[in-house]
Amino acid sequence: MTSTPTTPKAERRPQSYSHHGVTLTDDYAWLKDANWQQVLREPSLLAPDIRAYLEAENAYSNALLAQTEPLQKQLVAEMRGRIKEDDSTVPSPDGPFAYFTKYREGGQHRMIGRQPRDGGDARFVIDGDALAEGKKFFQLGGGRHSPDHRLEAWSADDRGSEYFTIRVRDWDSGTDLADVIEETDGGVVWSADSRAFYYVKLDDNHRPMQVYRHRLGTAQADDVLVYEERDTGWFTHIHESASGRFCVIAGGDHETSEQRLIDLARPDDAPRLIAAREVGVQYSVADRGDELLILTNADGAIDFKVVIAPLAAPERANWRDLIPYRPGTYVLDLELYSGHMVRLERANALPSIVIRDLASGDEHSIAFDEAAYSLDTHGGYEFDTTTLRFSYSSMTTPAEVFDYGMADRSRTLRKRQEIPSGHDPLNYVTTRIMAAAHDGAQVPVSILHRKDFVRDGRAPLLLYGYGSYGHAMPASFSANRLSLVDRGFVYAIAHIRGGADKGWGWYLDGKREKKTNSFDDFAACGRALIAANYTSAKMIVGHGGSAGGMLMGAVANRAGELFAGIVAEVPFVDVLHTMLDDTLPLTPPEWPEWGNPIASEQDFRTILSYSPYENVAAKDYPAVLAMGGLTDPRVTYWEPAKWIARLRATMTSGGPVLLRTNMGAGHGGASGRFNRLDEVALAYAFALWAVKRDQAA
Repeated sequence: MTSTPTTPKAERRPQSYSHHGVTLTDDYAWLKDANWQQVLREPSLLAPDIRAYLEAENAYSNALLAQTEPLQKQLVAEMRGRIKEDDSTVPSPDGPFAYFTKYREGGQHRMIGRQPRDGGDARFVIDGDALAEGKKFFQLGGGRHSPDHRLEAWSADDRGSEYFTIRVRDWDSGTDLADVIEETDGGVVWSADSRAFYYVKLDDNHRPMQVYRHRLGTAQADDVLVYEERDTGWFTHIHESASGRFCVIAGGDHETSEQRLIDLARPDDAPRLIAAREVGVQYSVADRGDELLILTNADGAIDFKVVIAPLAAPERANWRDLIPYRPGTYVLDLELYSGHMVRLERANALPSIVIRDLASGDEHSIAFDEAAYSLDTHGGYEFDTTTLRFSYSSMTTPAEVFDYGMADRSRTLRKRQEIPSGHDPLNYVTTRIMAAAHDGAQVPVSILHRKDFVRDGRAPLLLYGYGSYGHAMPASFSANRLSLVDRGFVYAIAHIRGGADKGWGWYLDGKREKKTNSFDDFAACGRALIAANYTSAKMIVGHGGSAGGMLMGAVANRAGELFAGIVAEVPFVDVLHTMLDDTLPLTPPEWPEWGNPIASEQDFRTILSYSPYENVAAKDYPAVLAMGGLTDPRVTYWEPAKWIARLRATMTSGGPVLLRTNMGAGHGGASGRFNRLDEVALAYAFALWAVKRDQAA
């Protein structure tokens, strides 16, 4: 007989605080380590009482789910069997070489390699598996070769805290130079002479605020500060411009942006401002000769438009429309080549690629016929080319990579995702329904099920959602999902407000004072799937991560009766306390998304009304699995820890509620492509267990 594991009980240590005339008490604030910044850099510094509690929760989760361990192992084996272990990317040409990444058979981490463009043997300069050896966590960040092809700047994080260290490796010798640049975001832009590079340094609060120039052979302490952002609510990143002529310094928050250019052939010149920041105006630039093409929402273009401006005078007064604003057609991205402009657009939650000949103005589109699918452009190193690389997939069709002739409209398949264990798309069906929200909005739901599925309302269903920051959820292929679908599950994606699935206005209708639309849309999707006989109440498992984990916490509070289980990965559930703490890495930049409860009583009361942690109630809850990471700088470990503690102490029935904290990882979970499968398998095993358990009750 197996004994029932002891349920952890977090000690209550009440801390009260008042804002805008409201006094709140937080019993579990002590779970936030007072020295959390140091813990991000060195996890062993975590306070002993906090560590003991997190480990007790891990032990409880392991014991309660011990019966699913054989299933978890089977799921991992299935998912690994669908991975081509020696997979590689399609080589991307640049001058005399074509660059690519590759995994070795059994390898967890990427290798960075290249081969002569006209054929010949490949060479590898970075071996992620060798670099990860002996480390509990390892994530290979960016890799960027120098313009003269002699050097490779590469970065890595070995804590999970997203502090990346940059090093430089010689392609001929395979050894690193003495240069070591610490506490960066991992990105690099080389100067034209290959003797220096630009990078972004993270400050003590883990914010990317400063751009430096490092000259090879010198110490980091001697690096030149090129630009510093003074607004703590703005983050700064860098990238190469379309032509490769400039380093683009891109700053902004969730509502406003501003960009500057550094001529890479004149590294001592000061960055040049394109257009001064205006609250609510976003833009991004691409360069071509003496002109700039700019993607922007200026002048009320909610779904964005494309304007053109002279490089010599790029300020707002000189912008003129090239692609005018078209309501309902959201321009997601813009890629520029010497003779063509490529737009990735979305209308009614379906993407298309539009190619414009810049000399003639002629346009044509690339689109597909499935009910739901995903498209993406890949960019490349070369500007003077007529070849566009893009990828396509659907929930039934594995990813395909094409090279497309923008001038002659030819299409060449360069790669099709291999599923070694076998996959026949004809055995599966992808479709889409529309769910009517509480206010009449039509919310798309993408659906995957087996061809032999019978729509009788008796199938378990996993409903995935996100709904924040304007991120759309693509109806793309995932080999891992097949392990659920082949066991009789329906897999559905809710394209709720707060994402930009139906345009930027769809995003605006799910943020700040309209945030609850995201939660209500998700519940409406669940009810629509029930009404359409795909499933029934208490046979749905909700799944989301990060801001999608906040969605999970909110729907557990507001519509828990629909769900057998909730899987919340790195869940942003303590929204109010996090937005009140301006020392946390993401808080000031997040105020435009959620509101500033410090400065605004209205924002305070709005967040208080839905924050999952604050709204836990004495009622029945579905089974919950919350998964966090100790070194996560985005959603800190104490958010899921506090949430589970309050749930367990407050709920009157239902559950169980489980907390699993990865003590050696951050926001992305376990490092290594196979280790990550353990966490996917845990989530899926929990989903299968929760539905079976609820139906047996």
